Amino acid sequence: MKEILKYPGCFVCGEKNEQGLKARFFYENGEAVTEIMADNRFEGYKGIYHGGIVSTILDEAMIKAILAEDKLAVTAEITVRFHLPINVGDKLRISGKVIEKKGRMFLTEARAVRKGTEIVASASGKCIEAKPELLVRLKESII
Repeated sequence: MKEILKYPGCFVCGEKNEQGLKARFFYENGEAVTEIMADNRFEGYKGIYHGGIVSTILDEAMIKAILAEDKLAVTAEITVRFHLPINVGDKLRISGKVIEKKGRMFLTEARAVRKGTEIVASASGKCIEAKPELLVRLKESII
């Protein structure tokens, strides 16, 4: 199991982002995987983890799955489905994977699971491999 590259300032995975989640992603069985605790800093309604944060983590998992294949891409489109409310204090396992590659486009999927099997949110995305001018900027971010 190898840890996937990260950017120190990233809200999701950055170790130097004081407000961030500091999630560590690993590549296992063709998926980018992390575990997080739904902490009260990101509460939406009382006791419920904010859906925007869940969407952000799912997006990151899909991008990390591409990064694990040594490609740099950006999200072009994301669709998120919330299956169940996520409670503050829930431990979540987030996983993302590449489903298909079409030219520069990656079709991706991700899901958030609690209690081992209970899917609480899922996403699908279209990510575009960076062109040379953007690639330079993205490479500056990776450690």
